[in-house]
Amino acid sequence: MTRFDLADPGFDTTSDAVHAARDERWFVETNWGWAVLRHAEAGALLRDRRFRQGNARWPEQNGIHAGPFSDWWQETLLSLEGDDHARIRRLLVPAFRNKAIAAMQPRFQALANELIDRFADRGRVELISEFAEPYAARIICLLLGLPEESWHQVARWADDLGASFSIDVGNQVPRIEAALAGLLGYVDEVVADRTAHPREDLVTALVQATEDGDRLSRHELDVALVFLAFAGMETTRNQIGLAVQTLLKHPDQWRLLGEHPELGANAVEEVMRVNPTVTWVTREALEDVDLHDLHVPKGGIVQVMSHSAGTDPQAMPDPSFDITQQRPPHLGFGAGIHHCLGHFVARTDMAVALPLLARRMPGAVPDGPGEWLPVSGNTGAVTFPIRFRP
Repeated sequence: MTRFDLADPGFDTTSDAVHAARDERWFVETNWGWAVLRHAEAGALLRDRRFRQGNARWPEQNGIHAGPFSDWWQETLLSLEGDDHARIRRLLVPAFRNKAIAAMQPRFQALANELIDRFADRGRVELISEFAEPYAARIICLLLGLPEESWHQVARWADDLGASFSIDVGNQVPRIEAALAGLLGYVDEVVADRTAHPREDLVTALVQATEDGDRLSRHELDVALVFLAFAGMETTRNQIGLAVQTLLKHPDQWRLLGEHPELGANAVEEVMRVNPTVTWVTREALEDVDLHDLHVPKGGIVQVMSHSAGTDPQAMPDPSFDITQQRPPHLGFGAGIHHCLGHFVARTDMAVALPLLARRMPGAVPDGPGEWLPVSGNTGAVTFPIRFRP
């Protein structure tokens, strides 16, 4: 029987081997439990309340049983379950309403154009350092009310917190905890300021959020905002690089997007379907569970493979990349009660950025191979040089 080694840096979640396994069966064994490969079963599993978010025990599984990183990890929305998760999420949701984020579109557009102005006449760009990273980090600064000129520091801290998902996390704890302390300090100052001096912004909305007399404590708010900064910055930066990589492999689609910016939102969905930065989503069984012909014991781990589910021919007869098509919902933001809280922020800022890049970088092609993270876990570009008609 086929078995995948998810810890192998050479394992590619988009490979022909994965597709061949999907043709044979809806799941496959891995060194970390099982992997779900088809769209219908993947969506059902993510919504199955007999499973919990599977990352809560990640520090413990890597020998980290105490300390600031372990404590913070257990308090994030990623790890909370049941009433605790429902309460925190309920109080956070109002600040992320579609209307509030949509109102920020003009600021996102101005920022994207400002960054593109710096290289548009040159005909060359290193996409990650010159666009994706400053764009993602400055948007986080806008959302959290941090000075935009702080984006370099925020990006460094977010990068260091990104080591939380590293296979080598046990050796990265000092780096992670230094970043955690720095970002917590920054965020706590903003929370204190908005408590004393409310504004029309996301942090003020969270400070003032109440339901039936309940509100977030200062500590709960600090934990949530640090996680937002880390998760929002890293995933948006990575997904922009992956989006451009995909679009440049389909020059007709790149040209179409530049000519029709209204396709931006659909382009985001299509890119996340075929080339997601979060290549798998983890769940842990809360009890013995029988799923069709798979028995998952209590504590068993199951990975939902995002690309495999998103390109499953049983869910979409023609899974080829096309930004004009409407598809079944992809699973790049998860699903169920742990569906990504900040999904509309990511969808909005990328839907603004991608058409502008396509319009202002005509004839774009990769200018060398660049440097890329493994296509497993959380993936993306480290560097991505591109040339285009200035």
